[in-house]
Amino acid sequence: MRILKRLFKWLATLSLIGVFLGVVALSGAYLYFSPEMPDVQTLRQVKFQTPLRIYSSDDKLIAEFGEKKRAPVSFEQIPDDFIKALQAAEDARFFDHFGIDIRGLTRAAFQLASTGRIQSGGSTITMQVAKNFFLTREQTFKRKFVEILLSLQIERELDKQEIMELYVNKIYLGHRSYGIQAAANTYYGKNINELSLAELAMIAGLPKAPSAFNPITNPERAKERRDWILGRMLKLGYIDTAAHDVAIETPVHARYHRSDIELNAPYIAEVVRQQLFDLYGEDLYTDGYRVWTTVNSRMQAEATAAVRRGLLDYTERHGYRGAEASIDIEALSPADQLNALQNHTAYAGLEPALVLAVDAEGADLLLRDETEVRLDWAGIKWARPFRSIHWTGPAPKTPADVVSAGDVIRVMNDAEGNLKLTQLPEVQGALAALAPQDGAVRALVGGFSFYHNKFNRATQAYRQPGSNIKPFLYTAALENGFTPASIINDAPVVFHDVSLEGAWRPENDNGEFNGPTRLREALYRSRNLVSIRLMRALGIEQARQFMLRFGFEPDRFPANLSLSLGSASATPLQVVTGYAALANGGFRVEPYLISHITDAEGKMLLKANPLQACSECEGDTGEQGTTTAAVPIAAEPTPAEPQAAEGEIAVTSILQPADAPQHPRYAERIISPRNAFLMYDIMNDVINRGTGRRALALKRSDLAGKTGTTNEQKDVWFSGFNTELVATTWVGFDQPSPLGRGEYGSSRALPIWIDFMEDALEGVPENRPSAPAGVVRIRIDPASGKRAYSGQENAIYEYFRTEDVPTETARSPEQQMQAPATEAIFSY
Repeated sequence: MRILKRLFKWLATLSLIGVFLGVVALSGAYLYFSPEMPDVQTLRQVKFQTPLRIYSSDDKLIAEFGEKKRAPVSFEQIPDDFIKALQAAEDARFFDHFGIDIRGLTRAAFQLASTGRIQSGGSTITMQVAKNFFLTREQTFKRKFVEILLSLQIERELDKQEIMELYVNKIYLGHRSYGIQAAANTYYGKNINELSLAELAMIAGLPKAPSAFNPITNPERAKERRDWILGRMLKLGYIDTAAHDVAIETPVHARYHRSDIELNAPYIAEVVRQQLFDLYGEDLYTDGYRVWTTVNSRMQAEATAAVRRGLLDYTERHGYRGAEASIDIEALSPADQLNALQNHTAYAGLEPALVLAVDAEGADLLLRDETEVRLDWAGIKWARPFRSIHWTGPAPKTPADVVSAGDVIRVMNDAEGNLKLTQLPEVQGALAALAPQDGAVRALVGGFSFYHNKFNRATQAYRQPGSNIKPFLYTAALENGFTPASIINDAPVVFHDVSLEGAWRPENDNGEFNGPTRLREALYRSRNLVSIRLMRALGIEQARQFMLRFGFEPDRFPANLSLSLGSASATPLQVVTGYAALANGGFRVEPYLISHITDAEGKMLLKANPLQACSECEGDTGEQGTTTAAVPIAAEPTPAEPQAAEGEIAVTSILQPADAPQHPRYAERIISPRNAFLMYDIMNDVINRGTGRRALALKRSDLAGKTGTTNEQKDVWFSGFNTELVATTWVGFDQPSPLGRGEYGSSRALPIWIDFMEDALEGVPENRPSAPAGVVRIRIDPASGKRAYSGQENAIYEYFRTEDVPTETARSPEQQMQAPATEAIFSY
């Protein structure tokens, strides 16, 4: 008994000495290493590198920019099953220990002593936080000891929930994914709280070795790791047998999801990225900024689809140019054939395919995902051979007339879901749509495919607008004494103009001349000779200065008569901004794309305060706006404030600090309300009876617009609007060249506009503007523009400003027989 007591005292003494020596050693080590140890308090202010995210106005994710994919979550957002799976995988006693796990460290030490190698570090989650935030990954005793000391400090300063939150948001989980939310998006395309138990266990297995246990690159090992974790969860009592068995039987179905991109709008994303880089620099990609745009996701999706359909329709109309490449399939193994095919990228749903065999009914194809599909004759027979932009060859009679074994071709699904032969368009197009009341960009498409060609034709391509420019000239005429009933002579003319390098003999597009023509009819029929005579009557420079009020660049507006036919250069965005003034009652707005910006925590940083078109605010100029009742033609353009750089979307002049007072800002009036109404009504006739008649298919009475086609059909346009939306479409080649026979604004650009507007205006009530005070409607003689005589059967109604109402009455046939007219019935 005495021996046992002595032994006990001896062991107790040794234990106390060991504890004392351990405390002394730990204290000494702490004093030794403390000068070089970081302050764990910084963990409370940690900023995770989080990418820039860009959203539509209705919260659809457009793009994500940043090297690291990360979406931090709070502890409350972490599913309980994931915490338990992580504990089973990494640290079962996390909520019980004080930063280090003695048993784990003892086990690691025993493994080191018995094998001579470090097999496991015995690290707790707290220790991994210390390592991930403060230390390198080198395996040395010094680093391990500092890791332990830091873990003890972290446990003193932070609670378990804060430590867990830091850990799950910091860890690397493969495929550029940092944190559990990013991993859930990457592997399953879902949020972390939407994952099943099997999926949560799969992600919980990744921190140990993201490459080795990756469910995409190594699904078998990933499943082994997942199942081991599920077994541990069952053993620890975290789940029951039924849940365990269901999860174990769940197959591995992870696949790579680029990002949870909900809206395909890369041209918009790039414009926003460039604008914000000027504000934030490289921090843009790491500080977690969230940007909401003015883009409507439904309109944007339809704009993209409409442009692509229009360009593909043009491509099909002009014939098949042949295979993109040819492969000797007999000389290559199936694997080499596939490798050769995968050198061709899919663009805008146009998939590359390798022709394996051709028969009388169609062709067998190999796709890049290794599947073999059948292309039937119905999807091939459209492919007349391309001869030139004006001609195609004869219709093919068999599939062999079009494709051959070894050809690399493009295929797509048609509207019925059937596979169809296609090709990448060489022609390009653009669409820009704004809310005319404040310039908010609702949709913007810069080409067929951003990933095929990143040049943004909506904002960067300066092209001749052709007749799309005429409404601005006619507005100048109305502002300076002309009326919709003014008579101008549509007749041949020859100009000897030094600036035009010799004689100029302009013609109408159909080569015909109509003689004396009312101004209204001249615009809706797009008569070139009338436009030229209008500019001469107004004065070239004075008319030019007035047209510049709509936001165009002076250096790109020539000071000669050709300007009347659209020889200027402008981007589709500039054109649609000009048309916005015709749609909103006469105000010059700025196009803008960013609605507001928040930081990573959701705090509002900047908010748009755009210029507003406000007829009711006349006389109240707001913060910096200006208003005028009528604008003389000779006056210089006077913007309300510094505008965006020409051809660009406004940023700095629109975005203001969110915490600053938001004073209303009113747009400058550039044409009078009466002029704006008259132009709207005239351009409504472009659709009702002029070059835009195809738009009658929309069955709306509130639409107005104008076609545009340049010489040799190198550029074709349509711009149109109602009071809620204004949109411009353009089609042409990047290197200007003719589009071919029959390609005009009415036949190529207008169908894209109709396709877009049909969906964009769905559910939007019709809203025709009413005549403002000072505008009256009277019956006139269509030939002379004078008041109709009593009982005149062919009289028509026309709008006039009250001071411009005709005072003369047209003569009846009887009066003309009695006293033939001697005066000219046209003025210009």
